[in-house]
Amino acid sequence: MYLGLDLGTSGLRGLLIDPEGAVVGSAEAAYPVSHPHSGWSEQDPQDWINACQNVLAKLSAAHPAAMADLRGIGLSGQMHGATLLDDTGAVLRPCMLWNDTRSDEQAATLDATPGFRETTGNIVFPGFTAPKVQWVAEHEPETFARISKILLTKDYVAYWLTGGFTSDMSDSAGTAWMDTGERAWAPDLLKHCNLELSQMPTLVEGGDIAGYLRGDLAETLNLPMGVPVAGGGGDNAAAACGIGALRDGDGFVSLGTSGVLLAARNGFSPDAATAVHTFCHAIPDTWYQMGVILAATDSLNWLAANLQQDAASLAAALGDGIDGPSNVRFLPYLSGERTPHNDSKMRGAFVGLDIATDRADLTRAVVEGVSFALRDNLDALRATGANLETLLAIGGGSQSRYWVELLATVLGLPIALPAKGEFGAAMGAARLALCAATGQAPRDIMTKPEIFEIIDPKPDLQPAYDAARDTFKSLYPALKGAS
Repeated sequence: MYLGLDLGTSGLRGLLIDPEGAVVGSAEAAYPVSHPHSGWSEQDPQDWINACQNVLAKLSAAHPAAMADLRGIGLSGQMHGATLLDDTGAVLRPCMLWNDTRSDEQAATLDATPGFRETTGNIVFPGFTAPKVQWVAEHEPETFARISKILLTKDYVAYWLTGGFTSDMSDSAGTAWMDTGERAWAPDLLKHCNLELSQMPTLVEGGDIAGYLRGDLAETLNLPMGVPVAGGGGDNAAAACGIGALRDGDGFVSLGTSGVLLAARNGFSPDAATAVHTFCHAIPDTWYQMGVILAATDSLNWLAANLQQDAASLAAALGDGIDGPSNVRFLPYLSGERTPHNDSKMRGAFVGLDIATDRADLTRAVVEGVSFALRDNLDALRATGANLETLLAIGGGSQSRYWVELLATVLGLPIALPAKGEFGAAMGAARLALCAATGQAPRDIMTKPEIFEIIDPKPDLQPAYDAARDTFKSLYPALKGAS
């Protein structure tokens, strides 16, 4: 059996599969996010360990024979987190997460430094790891002076599992310290940040063995001795492994907490000015590009909380099919934005409210605003040469047929819905574990899911949505100075 552990923003999910990739069992455990100040987003790494223990215990209780036959563990996780350890392996401060935007000044400074864009292939965004650590150097110098290792979120869990300091290429490409084309740390970029190569984890490919389950931990958790732990992948790279997006033309749209439009690439072809991310894939000699918006279902959750409603109920009330845009526009920049604006200070807005605006109008405006922002991402991806002719939809928002039909119409692309099953980041992590344990080639294991339905754009409604999107696009420059 092979286990994938996906360390998300709000919880950890474990997925157990057999050698054919069939799901044997799953379990989840939640943990909180702290927002002590505006723009701050932090977690206590001990919460990840507690959640991992919880998930492993649940799986062992529900599937004792399968867990006793565990042959590999793979990890996936939220990217860009700055987990700082001292020379004893103790955590120095709460981890600054991917959606923590306090380091916008440090990011701008690094981004303007010759070598960073050219070497990494990316703008240095405030959410990346390097500017966060620079913020610590400037605001918490005593902590910075004690840093012995810097780990990403899933790699801290790997450290707990194995005792070793490792990371995979796909996750590390989001730090702004990596030569993404060469798939190696960039010593010059580290030196500019007053860091040494010794403070970085050892890099491995996602399907390679990063270490083995510690004997004392195996005994405590009642798991087999010597289970290999794979390098794993950043959440989106692992999700691409989970749905078989490995080659040029393969891609997906994810309607999760954040929104992602991802295209697999056979080679390294960055265009940082587009604000598209260009990262290593979790499999060798492959890369991927993605546009990212910071608040997708998070925007709907925000609306639901303020209306004291359930987000799923708001979405369900829209029905199954679109019939034209709302008269209200929504800018989903609740925490700033990445692609294509690279603007951590911009904030969201409703425009066009009137006395007749009701709850349904607000809900439609929110899902339209997220969809228009994802269209901005598609345009940015196409500017880099990415070729996407169809997309597979994943994430919680893809459960709304209305939203998927809207997105297909706004993007002008057919969107495929997978048949019921597991195909996300936890599945990708489990597949990487299978590769590490057996030596099988990733492309033989990471097949595409069965498609339940393909939702086509609505050509008769596209002119109306195009007009609404034109208004949406005009609002960012008009409102930027007011944020």
